[in-house]
Amino acid sequence: MVFRRSLVRELTATSVALFLVLLGILFTNLVLRLLARAAGGTIAAEGILALLGFNALFYFNILLSVALFVTVLLTLSRWYRDSEMTVWFTSGQGLTAWLTPILLFATPFLIAIIVLSLWLSPWAERRRLEYERQLESRNEVALLAPGLFKEFRQARLVVFIQSINSFDNTIRNVFLHSIDNGKDITTVARSGFLEDATNGDRFIVLKEGRRYEGQPGTAEFRSIEFESFGRRIEPAEVRSLPLSLKALPTEALIASSGASERAELFWRLSVPISAFVLLLLAIPLSYVNPRMGRSFNLIAAAFLYMVYSNCLNLVQSVIAQGRLSMTGGLLVIHTLAIAAVVVLFWNRLSVTGIFNRRLARA
Repeated sequence: MVFRRSLVRELTATSVALFLVLLGILFTNLVLRLLARAAGGTIAAEGILALLGFNALFYFNILLSVALFVTVLLTLSRWYRDSEMTVWFTSGQGLTAWLTPILLFATPFLIAIIVLSLWLSPWAERRRLEYERQLESRNEVALLAPGLFKEFRQARLVVFIQSINSFDNTIRNVFLHSIDNGKDITTVARSGFLEDATNGDRFIVLKEGRRYEGQPGTAEFRSIEFESFGRRIEPAEVRSLPLSLKALPTEALIASSGASERAELFWRLSVPISAFVLLLLAIPLSYVNPRMGRSFNLIAAAFLYMVYSNCLNLVQSVIAQGRLSMTGGLLVIHTLAIAAVVVLFWNRLSVTGIFNRRLARA
């Protein structure tokens, strides 16, 4: 009991700290990407928080899988370095005795990864796409960015502003170009502001400007100076684009027989399976050999993780091309991974070690 409580206590503390670090890295990366899109005028600044939540939820399954693998690896590696493993081994606790407490600790993580991979992550991706389309339709004015031309297709209008004050929505040095009743109309103004009407319509109100209608040099050309001029921005229609494969419900992927759908289903099933395999893989990989340095096992673990992850992507692409069935892909890649786990456990449980014995014979 002391052995299990001590292990679970340290695994819990390490997992919480590691998850917060990985979550901070994920949020930082997502925030930078969303801010870059907002600065480029592709998304509205007011939608960054919601999009951040949807994106983070989509990647939570991978985040938990990595956190679980690294938690077990770091905890047992520290016990090897501090000779605590030697104490437990001499008290009669073999390497296989670590399986039960580690699996009990990892069960909630594995259940969460299954739920995220099969249901919550596709739902988050689907909601993200729907929210972006609704945001684009409802509030195109919010996409205005200084120094960039913005096209409002529904209003047949192109807008350019030099600067914008986010506190009072005032804008300076505005350029508008539109086509009304077959006439080219260009409007320039020194300043202006964004205004919301009581019925929900949005306007660009310009101050101290000039309006040019028609083609210069023709009889229909006119130039008008104005003190105040308002232009209504019509909301764009919601685009009805097909859902991406990542946003399709798992039930739809199961019912479909397409190669691309099979490949996406392979990935969703592989994430929880790979999390379980990596959990087992971390136990023998945590062994620290003083002759090879204290970080050699961490380098080997990182290398095996990258190989495993790249092989999953490779098999997924082969399934998407129709050259391999989903069942065959699951059996091939994960059977090889489980075989690697068995070999590493056998090497650690052997008295002299499999690899050391072969080197001695050579």
